[in-house]
Amino acid sequence: MPPRLTAPLLSVAQLGELLETGEPRPSVLDVRWELAAGARRDLYEQGHLPGAAFVDLDADLAGRPGAGGRHPLPGPSDFERSMRAVGVDLEREVVVYDEANSTAAARAWWLLRYFGHPSVGVLDGGLRAWRDAGRGLQTGRWAGGAGDFSARPGGMAVLDAAAAARLAQRGVLLDVRAPERFRGDSEPIDPVAGHIPGARNHPTMLNVGPAGSFLDAATLRRRFAALGIDGSTDVGAYCGSGVTAAHEVLALELAGHRAALYPGSWSEWVIDSRRPVATGE
Repeated sequence: MPPRLTAPLLSVAQLGELLETGEPRPSVLDVRWELAAGARRDLYEQGHLPGAAFVDLDADLAGRPGAGGRHPLPGPSDFERSMRAVGVDLEREVVVYDEANSTAAARAWWLLRYFGHPSVGVLDGGLRAWRDAGRGLQTGRWAGGAGDFSARPGGMAVLDAAAAARLAQRGVLLDVRAPERFRGDSEPIDPVAGHIPGARNHPTMLNVGPAGSFLDAATLRRRFAALGIDGSTDVGAYCGSGVTAAHEVLALELAGHRAALYPGSWSEWVIDSRRPVATGE
């Protein structure tokens, strides 16, 4: 059966139609997570999209913190096990969502694509958009069955530290953290402040509007063009630990650009004191 998801973003109406008429029904994953509070399973149990399973970003969408940074990529077998446990099948679409702005959901989208799932979408505007449209929620825990997903890494482009350094000099490497962290004015999480030399700052939140939905493709293209991204050069993105950088990769795809992700990001970069650090604009 050909996939029914033809774009990486779905509106509430599109997802509602899939859930009501789709056969087979798509898998729906709730990826609500906050940097300070972590995975929000508590919010999931209070109310989630009908039939949605909860995914813990720290446990299911990342490996153990260490030399690879705070949220390194999970191993293929670990990711496969986690996705099967929440009912993900290779032949069935997957829709992911978070509270509103898709920063956590995009990490799930990127990993599923990286590990070979052919049909993954993000609910634009997340749970907030679903609720604002008057759609109903479900409480309690997921009670579905096991999936058959098989993880095959390599579906999305990745950068290691050396490749990120080269790209910053020869292409466009976007640092999607807040400007004060990029400049090195403050660093609330990692032990060193600053950015990879040659990187350009474009905070993730510039990709979405006040309600959390993505800006339209034409607006995104104009903003990325102002950063030198016009289809003529390679593009990559990094953040603090590889989570919100996936959101930037998604925004770039919406604008018509394929970009690589540096999964280790700043938290891996600063582990090696020999790597250079830039500050300021």
